[in-house]
Amino acid sequence: MCGRYATTRSAGDLSALFESHDETGGGVDADHNVAPTDRVPLVRLAPAGHRALTLGRWGLLPSWSRSPAGAARMINARVETVATSRAYAGAFARRRCLVPADGWYEWVRSADGRKQPYYLTPSDGSVLALAGIWSVWEGSGEPLLTFSVLTTSALGELAEVHDRMPLLLPRDRWGPWLASTDEPERLLAPPAPGLLAGLEIRPVGAAVGNVRNNGPQLTARVPLTGADAAKETTLF
Repeated sequence: MCGRYATTRSAGDLSALFESHDETGGGVDADHNVAPTDRVPLVRLAPAGHRALTLGRWGLLPSWSRSPAGAARMINARVETVATSRAYAGAFARRRCLVPADGWYEWVRSADGRKQPYYLTPSDGSVLALAGIWSVWEGSGEPLLTFSVLTTSALGELAEVHDRMPLLLPRDRWGPWLASTDEPERLLAPPAPGLLAGLEIRPVGAAVGNVRNNGPQLTARVPLTGADAAKETTLF
């Protein structure tokens, strides 16, 4: 977790929701199958202090990285170590961001060996704010803005799907996450149970496993079969 997610809102919608200036030029495309190294929207504080909606590449590259080759392995940072890790500590201390998402995907291995994908998304259709950190890499050519999503231990029913989950931030934590100098323990506190109660764990089709596939059909519910169908009563 988290290796795939969906973000489909327009730049205008995201700018309004996060009360941010659009610095993407309106260039935010709907993506139902975000994969590592894709360019997607995030919200960060601009040097002038206002919130800015911009595009970043998923997979943080520390400034000291020699090449972008390892970015796909840097898509997630663990809350347990982000404040002390050589790769992430600087970004956590000074460059935190919000990563808008409609939901994220996880895969559960069935008794017959298949991997069944699930889409975890707010049942009311609202947007999630994933806690993120960002960095600018200047290893070659134009500076590259990159980011990672923070993960924490999965809570409640989500632990039946995966032992990790993104750190979800409710609206009242957006400001402190972006700008606060609070102790790490407060910034990295797990989400409140009420935020998780509104999440749907939705079985979806196998097509999402191919990064070349995209479109709203990837998030559509599919019926479970066999051993997966028997497990459904414990998951939903």
